[in-house]
Amino acid sequence: MAEATEKELNAWRASAELHQRFLTGLILRAVVFKGEAAATELNFRTFRAQHEEKFLAGWKSLGLSHLPPAVACAQYIYLANHVGGVKCEFIPESDRKAWVRYLPPRWIWDGAAICAVPNEVSVAFMRGFHSQVGVSLGNPNLGFVCTSITTRVDPCLEGYFIEEDRPLAENERLRFRFDEEGPDVDPAKLPHVEWSEERMVKAKRNYAVQYIRSILPAAVSLFGEEEALKLGQETGRLIGMQCYDATAAFIGVKQNDPQAFAHYLATLLDAGGDAAEVAGAEVSTRTWRMMNGKQGVTPACFDAWNALFEGALAVHNRHLRLEVTSRMDAGADRWGWRIV
Repeated sequence: MAEATEKELNAWRASAELHQRFLTGLILRAVVFKGEAAATELNFRTFRAQHEEKFLAGWKSLGLSHLPPAVACAQYIYLANHVGGVKCEFIPESDRKAWVRYLPPRWIWDGAAICAVPNEVSVAFMRGFHSQVGVSLGNPNLGFVCTSITTRVDPCLEGYFIEEDRPLAENERLRFRFDEEGPDVDPAKLPHVEWSEERMVKAKRNYAVQYIRSILPAAVSLFGEEEALKLGQETGRLIGMQCYDATAAFIGVKQNDPQAFAHYLATLLDAGGDAAEVAGAEVSTRTWRMMNGKQGVTPACFDAWNALFEGALAVHNRHLRLEVTSRMDAGADRWGWRIV
């Protein structure tokens, strides 16, 4: 197989940028317009869906079953996040206790966004993912202890997976001990990922896109179709506008006419694994790979995601409109768009 070109690498980078910001935007928008409790539940459902879909599969693919459970869980967190572009560390303390540390800048709360994140929203991702490892592995003694949280204005989010001598009650699978502090990492002992640039760039794209695969159905299940659509479309348009300059630069957009935007849209579709066909100012694809096989996907999920491109077009050329000409969720054989 031929190596990826720089254009392909940049298209994957653009896709990662757009979907990472969309995730952050959806949670922040939920905080502001749905309230802290609703945003906390949205984040919990998103990360529980991530856990259920990715944890055991990743555990197997990374070949971690030979390690002690606590060490394997911490190493999984490090490897999965490291290849996704998240700044993190992993420190095994013993066979039954291993630390993970998420360092600023926090990937999910990049930039000034972290100032608007309630602490309970941040805690929700550990309830959704970290507290479930023992359940998924059939090990009732395995849990997670959190010792620092960035949104408490601690210098990082850290904690440790621990295998106790007894089964943990449900409310013990995630515990908090803010008087503890983890050991310093030895960078030389961190697991090394020897991947090509192409594989790493793809992994970062996949990492960001996977969260959108989880959060949009979670929003529908929590808020209902109409309210999830409103939240998703408003967020999508804002993020599309905010990210247009950066993503267009990656893609190499020079003009502001309909054909140039068709190229922009088709490039992002291709970057997501959806082979796009372009005819002038019209674009189509026969797949939506991001949601392939996902339960709970509704028309609101597509319309929220599509709003990213509506927002991008508003900056590309505010006099143009993006029309959806065909929808597979309405029985058509393809997804289609026209720029007018």
